[in-house]
Amino acid sequence: MACVFCRIASGEIPAEIVAKDEHAVAFLDVTPLADGHTMVVPRTHVATVEEMAPSDADALFRMVRRLAGPVRTAAGATGSTIGINNGAATGQTIPHVHVHIVPRKADDGGGSVHTIFQAGTRRPIAEVGKDIRKALG
Repeated sequence: MACVFCRIASGEIPAEIVAKDEHAVAFLDVTPLADGHTMVVPRTHVATVEEMAPSDADALFRMVRRLAGPVRTAAGATGSTIGINNGAATGQTIPHVHVHIVPRKADDGGGSVHTIFQAGTRRPIAEVGKDIRKALG
């Protein structure tokens, strides 16, 4: 088993586990963006969200929901950024789905998800919507 998240989830590699159940494990990030930066991973090895079984996705997001408030409270934060890098183009460096819960405070220097993209010309939204509906089948 080469995947570091699979090894953490199985207990092979020690981590600061904050919650776990039969479907998911949550632990503190070893290179945190803020105190309390928590990673939530499914126990099933899967690289991207769209590859997840619906039941695994449900369980993963139940744990994210369960932890969001306690992580924020424990860190003394007033909000949190919850995000997933889904695929290599997004900066995902470990090909195992993982959700970041990053506690946030006003003026902490971090931005919103909107700050990671450059302004520019985009396709008309009706055209994009049509293409998404087509891809859905």
